[in-house]
Amino acid sequence: MKAAVRYYTKTGNTKRLAEAVAAAVGAEALPISTPVTEQVDVLFLGNSYYAFSIDPEVRAFVKGLDKDLVGKIVNFGSAAMLNSTYKKVKAEADKVGIPMDEREFHCRGEFKGIHKGRPNEDDLKAAAEFAKKIVG
Repeated sequence: MKAAVRYYTKTGNTKRLAEAVAAAVGAEALPISTPVTEQVDVLFLGNSYYAFSIDPEVRAFVKGLDKDLVGKIVNFGSAAMLNSTYKKVKAEADKVGIPMDEREFHCRGEFKGIHKGRPNEDDLKAAAEFAKKIVG
């Protein structure tokens, strides 16, 4: 199963998770500014809440995905206050006809001193284990 990893981050938390996911599935963690140009079975997409929604750059990235290249999207991320961005990402994926896996990974992320040190080593290990289960 071929996987790709893309992420969007403002604090670096999601980048750290993306690197753990990528290492676990034998891919490279790349920012969403790098388009998906090869066919992949799974696109791991890392993102978080910013002002109570996903960032417009994440929306634009998903909108620009080619449904013939991406088998499905697997959501992952971290946030200090809110939980999953799954529904927001799924709404965008539905518009372009790319299915979302119902499974996702989410953990706390440090922001302005809240949840200091998160994601921590346990979070990174859990993200890697989650990714391994997805790709089998």
